Amino acid sequence: MASRHRTVVWAESAQTALDEVVTYIAQDSRDQAIKVLIRALEAAASLQALADRGRIVPELREPDLRELFVFRYRLMYRVTAERRIVAFVHGARDFASWRRDEPDRPE
Repeated sequence: MASRHRTVVWAESAQTALDEVVTYIAQDSRDQAIKVLIRALEAAASLQALADRGRIVPELREPDLRELFVFRYRLMYRVTAERRIVAFVHGARDFASWRRDEPDRPE
């Protein structure tokens, strides 16, 4: 059985968050910043065929909102016709404040 590959799209806010994380980490360790970037991009790319591998975000329990962990960060994505990366946030961040500020939040 052939696997079905889907497009992975990063929301602008998620791209910006990843850029900010990498820039911040690079202040102390360029090598570690590169590791985080590569692991995040690999995790996102893996969603082309393996979208169900992430867990459902426990705070919301929405079946189409899932997450993968990249070191201490949560890469959150929606499983639709495309895989939309909606967030890249530190695991210690207050989830309620992130959710309130999420620009790509469906109404």
